[in-house]
Amino acid sequence: MKTLIIYTSQTGFTKRYAEWLAERMSGDLLDLKEAQKKNSEFFDDYDAICYGGWAMAGSLVKGKWFLKKAADWKNKRLAVFCVGGSPNDNPDIVVFLQNILTDEQRGYIKAFYCQGGFNYEKMKAPSRIAMKMFVSGLRKKKDATEKERVMAEKMASSYDISDAKYIEPVAEYLGLKDNEKAG
Repeated sequence: MKTLIIYTSQTGFTKRYAEWLAERMSGDLLDLKEAQKKNSEFFDDYDAICYGGWAMAGSLVKGKWFLKKAADWKNKRLAVFCVGGSPNDNPDIVVFLQNILTDEQRGYIKAFYCQGGFNYEKMKAPSRIAMKMFVSGLRKKKDATEKERVMAEKMASSYDISDAKYIEPVAEYLGLKDNEKAG
């Protein structure tokens, strides 16, 4: 099965997952900026196409390009993975994954989440400022829940909770044979 992994990454976590997935699938790897330059015929030979981006404010960053193209790729195995600073077992992840795809898109695209982390040193200034303001607001919140206090402390500095094992469900899905159910 010929697989293409397209990704965009700001601080390196999504790129790392995209590289792990490409290696695991023996697939091709393409930065989103390069993918956007390709004509539609370029994608014809791929059996599976996956897009990886990062989570920000409840959305999949720069996912619109892939989701628009995916409407023409319904005959392929399609997936998106999103990388964020929350652990995979955070219950909010289920809601997030439900919201990044429409009901129709969920019929032909499968969404996954991979925990990554934060790297303030590599963040662009607007993102770094927004995150620091968010953390500051959480810390100052008088009626903060225990979960919010823990989140504020964790997000106050850079950390890395990424692990190649979180790409396995994506690889398994992309590697399904045509006669297997997408689930």
